[in-house]
Amino acid sequence: MRTLILLALAGLGAQLVDGSLGMAYGVTSTTLLLALGTSPAAASATVHLAEIGTTLMSGAAHWRFGNVDWKVVTRIGVPGAVGAFLGATVLSRLSTDVAKPVMSLILLALGVYVMARFTFRGLPKDRLGKPLRRRFLAPLGLLAGFLDATGGGGWGPVGTPALLAGGRMEPRKVIGSIDTSEFLVAVAASLGFLFSLGSQGVDVVWVAAFLLGGLVAAPIAAWLVRLLPPRVLGSAVGGVIVVTNARTLLPNDVLYVALYGLWAAALAYSVRAHLKERKAAGTEPVDERQPVGT
Repeated sequence: MRTLILLALAGLGAQLVDGSLGMAYGVTSTTLLLALGTSPAAASATVHLAEIGTTLMSGAAHWRFGNVDWKVVTRIGVPGAVGAFLGATVLSRLSTDVAKPVMSLILLALGVYVMARFTFRGLPKDRLGKPLRRRFLAPLGLLAGFLDATGGGGWGPVGTPALLAGGRMEPRKVIGSIDTSEFLVAVAASLGFLFSLGSQGVDVVWVAAFLLGGLVAAPIAAWLVRLLPPRVLGSAVGGVIVVTNARTLLPNDVLYVALYGLWAAALAYSVRAHLKERKAAGTEPVDERQPVGT
């Protein structure tokens, strides 16, 4: 029972971050399942089965709050589904001894990318409103979908920063469109795992626990997307992914402790940069303890 409560809370937290940042549900949940001893293919299958429900709820909530560009959803989601099915098939054919370090390496790379991307660059704010071309969205979706299935996550960490870096969509619409299109990716990846693995290693109760937590968080996250600072949240999530997966690849405790120090430094830098941006934009909160004008 304790494990199920932990999984439900993890699903809630992961979806809260994913729905407000456009990434991290898959990589966070898969990292936890690997830490519990689940095989890589079964971990990814469990997460993607739960994501069918969470992404459907998240997409509906984002649509309700006006955060979705449906042209982007279809142009990136369909190639993403193809890539996810292929990725699930590839991962299912790898042995556990080979797959676990491969998945940890992919997750580690995605974590480093997310942390570095949001720590040092934040969110671009120019070129808003310019159309995104299909020749950009289709390959991006194919790659992100493949990485999502093989790494247990990657749709958001690859797709969200790529669209944000283009600067042609509002951040909230990037996040809403990525979360909504992820439904297609989750369905395709789940079918790929079921065709290749059957139900081997997949615990339906664990799927339900992740799903329950995610369903509770999805509408809240869609509402919070306009309130939370993505720069700080991105650094925090990226750091969690990095230090968790580094344990599989870095047996040296000194290097592991150094990673924690690097994560803390990145988070502190993000907080300072965010506060500096707020001050420059004139949104620094007034100190109510002092009279105005003093």
